[in-house]
Amino acid sequence: MHDFLALISGSFVGLILGLIGGGGSIMATPLLLYLVGMSPHVAVGTGAVAVSANAFLNFANHARAGNVRWATAGTFAATGVAGAFIGSSIGKAVDGNRLVLLFAILMLIVGMSMLQPRRNGGTAIAALTPKMICRVAAIAFCVGLLAGFFGIGGGFLIVPALIFATDMPIINAIGSSLLAVAAFGLATAVNYSFSGLVDWPVAAEFIGGGVVGGWIGTKLACEFAAQRGTLNRVFAGVIFVVAFYIIWRSTRQI
Repeated sequence: MHDFLALISGSFVGLILGLIGGGGSIMATPLLLYLVGMSPHVAVGTGAVAVSANAFLNFANHARAGNVRWATAGTFAATGVAGAFIGSSIGKAVDGNRLVLLFAILMLIVGMSMLQPRRNGGTAIAALTPKMICRVAAIAFCVGLLAGFFGIGGGFLIVPALIFATDMPIINAIGSSLLAVAAFGLATAVNYSFSGLVDWPVAAEFIGGGVVGGWIGTKLACEFAAQRGTLNRVFAGVIFVVAFYIIWRSTRQI
């Protein structure tokens, strides 16, 4: 049953990612925590492995499609990894129940961001200037810090951050962001694994389920493309419900 629940959890996250293109990874930690039955820190560490693997797979697809701005993506990922290591080290030192409570607050922010219309970005294709590199690096470090602390990919922050810093089109921001998401998740996973806070068999099952769920979600996305906004709102509602449940559980235990 433990293995089955890990597969189902991974399938759900992959389905959401394939169907609406983002937000699903925020559900990895709650699913591992409450459905699979992990402790808070192990759920964060194991979820980071799954987030990283999923992002690498999707990044490869975008790279083949030519959607990646390599210089910007590399700068963001390299700088943000330092923040992710620091953030994950802080996260390990925080009491598990308090970490989960803070995670629920983050979920509310993610849910609200999903209800906002996305900016499509600009058309900038110029090479990075020194000023732009500094701006990208500063934003990347802050986002990496947050991603490492919570064990998330941070894509919901990285995409608008890349558009803000470089004015690139949204498709390039999405493709480029996945390198950072994968790198941040990997940095967090490695840091947590040093402390024995990653359940590797469950991570493998979660990733396996995510591959299947992602394939199904991608197929469904083609059929429900016109309803993408509605799907975003529905999933945002699910995030709100889960977040309030976590807050209720956490406040009873603190």
